[in-house]
Amino acid sequence: MTTTTDVQQAPPAFEQPQKEHQWLQQLVGDWTYEIEGMVEPDQPMEKSTGTESVRSVGDLWVVAEGQGEMCHTMATTIMTLGYSSQKQRFVGTWMGSMMTHLWIYDGELDAAERMLTLHSEGPSMADEGQMAQYKDVIEFKHPDHRVLTSFCLGNDGQWQQFMTANYYRSSAPARE
Repeated sequence: MTTTTDVQQAPPAFEQPQKEHQWLQQLVGDWTYEIEGMVEPDQPMEKSTGTESVRSVGDLWVVAEGQGEMCHTMATTIMTLGYSSQKQRFVGTWMGSMMTHLWIYDGELDAAERMLTLHSEGPSMADEGQMAQYKDVIEFKHPDHRVLTSFCLGNDGQWQQFMTANYYRSSAPARE
């Protein structure tokens, strides 16, 4: 008779980084940012600044923690990004100290592997109590300069840009 203590199961194999995981590693480091964005619909764009520190979690995930002014108050933001080998999609989350919604990301790289488009659903900026579709596009202009552009899908079916953030690397990533 065989018991469960007699049966040895092999531990699950750790996944090896793929090119998509390696793409995420270019985010690792310390950054300063300048945001120009809409705080209220139909109001002029406002500017703010802050810092972001991005670290690697193994070779498969990155975690970004930002500090800066947002919506006229100091805010902390946390973004997680990885690549799901099973879904063959980028996945992640975004949360900010100024709101209660947890944004869930699902995305893909463009063919040139310069832009990562992350889709999400969140509270509508135009229709209180409603949800809307959003996308954040991360584009590397240079290894030390990336741009995050945020869009909301309008009722007319058109993507409307509401924020642009320029990130500039302030320190190179630490290598172990």
